[in-house]
Amino acid sequence: MERTIGFKERRYIEELRILTRATAFDCLIDDRFERIIYVIKPGDMGLAIGKNGDNIKKMSRVLGKRIEMVEFAENREQFVANMFKPAEVSAVQFGADDEPVTVIVPEKGDVGIAIGKNGSTIEKARQLVQRFYGKEVDDIAIPEEEDL
Repeated sequence: MERTIGFKERRYIEELRILTRATAFDCLIDDRFERIIYVIKPGDMGLAIGKNGDNIKKMSRVLGKRIEMVEFAENREQFVANMFKPAEVSAVQFGADDEPVTVIVPEKGDVGIAIGKNGSTIEKARQLVQRFYGKEVDDIAIPEEEDL
């Protein structure tokens, strides 16, 4: 899937590099939730976040928006699971070409965390999965109880 990064996104990626020395692969501007979502190079999350979240706070002050970061992973299931952190994701199922992605969480309590406040976390995942893989995120499910 080919992604295009506009001027504004490039500027935000460069701002992140200057302020934190971390590398971002991509940047998504989400006007609905007034945030900027960075896709960070594996291993650079510590640099990007900073001690006690100082770098995120600094970026938020400079850019005037909330900052969120997702660590990239070559394994697409792991990358999707990273989008839902801090929620625990037990599995990610990519269906056939025209089928959506299903995210499975271990417990019912993790569903709310995976959805996020006002649906912000699942919306972040929907946008990133569409941007990177051209697929939809269908549902957040919990494993079915086999022994009732």
